[in-house]
Amino acid sequence: MTDTVEIIRTKFVALKPVMDERLTRLWAGAEAEALGAGGIAAVERATGMSRTTIRAGRDELRSGVDRLDVVQVRRPGAGRAAIEEANPEILVALERLVDPVTRGDPESPLRWTSKSTRKLAEELRWEGHQVSPQKVGQLLHASGYSLQSPQKTLEGTTHPDRNAQFEFINERVDAFQAQGAPVISVDTKKKELVGDFRNVGREWQPKGEPIPVRVHDFIDDDLGKVIPYGVYDVGRNVGWVNVGVDHDTPEFAVESIARWWRYMGKRTYPETTKLLITADSGGSNSARSRLWKVALQTFADRTGVAVSVSHFPPGTSKWNKIEHRLFCHITENWRGRPLVDRETVVQLIGSVRTTGGLRVKAKLDTREYPTGIKVPDAEMDSLLISTEDFHGEWNYTIHPRNLT
Repeated sequence: MTDTVEIIRTKFVALKPVMDERLTRLWAGAEAEALGAGGIAAVERATGMSRTTIRAGRDELRSGVDRLDVVQVRRPGAGRAAIEEANPEILVALERLVDPVTRGDPESPLRWTSKSTRKLAEELRWEGHQVSPQKVGQLLHASGYSLQSPQKTLEGTTHPDRNAQFEFINERVDAFQAQGAPVISVDTKKKELVGDFRNVGREWQPKGEPIPVRVHDFIDDDLGKVIPYGVYDVGRNVGWVNVGVDHDTPEFAVESIARWWRYMGKRTYPETTKLLITADSGGSNSARSRLWKVALQTFADRTGVAVSVSHFPPGTSKWNKIEHRLFCHITENWRGRPLVDRETVVQLIGSVRTTGGLRVKAKLDTREYPTGIKVPDAEMDSLLISTEDFHGEWNYTIHPRNLT
């Protein structure tokens, strides 16, 4: 609903200068009618208009054109002035209250406050400014503020070639897509406990009948955890998730990619001879992992596909497309639902659909992936690998061996 409110607010700001009172009322009513249940409340939050006015506009639309023709419009400037126009000092007072607890770059166009609109309204009233919490929220939005949770954005020391690597990845992705070759973004999602454990979020349930879950999150020895490894096709907007139950190892990562190729990739790109993978620099698909490269060589040999890899610089995993194109939607889909068994996890992932067209498939992987495997130098020397001139440790291609 938050995204919907922001969209309505954007339209209202753009149209307000050219709409008279009648048209504003009818537009608000039309937006509320289109949203259905909860529409009036959403339009109220987005525009600051009263529910009575929005409801009147909606009812006028429902009454038909004939009745609309006799609706009277007050002269321009009639009606109560906006509080920020009648009392300009309120903006200064609000900024003063918010500024001491504002975090982040003060030059950023998006800032945020940790004070609730209710508390801010109370403090403003103490200073003699009569204002509602809803109006405070509208004033904050208009000033470039947004109420947010803390976010992990501090990455430590920045690599000097960070931006250059981003540019290199973009150029490489464009080149592969121009030739019709697949480009996939890969990563391991956070491990999840399986069982009747509490999952963050809320879902509609009969009143007074919440789903019972365990008080303590102690791992279930029988069900254990699941490890979702995702593969996101950047060009096709489709996802594949291999749901492992053992360990997140390089062999598991490459097997997840192999399963994507077997069930989805090969059918979508039957003629391709190459594949580009974008991945983080750490984890099971680490740029330093020998086993990751050995497993990719095995995959290339079996499929006849040359596998190119570009790693994101250290500390920049949030830029990996799979994080905000796939994983966020999976988390949204199972919010408030206990992951009672492995099948439930697979079904919830596989049922992810978005208005942007995202489709996801998922399968359970019950194989064991032992840890601690060492790769000798001789095996590394046998790899058919070529590196790019620019940061070859991040950008390389593993070619199939023994092609006939």
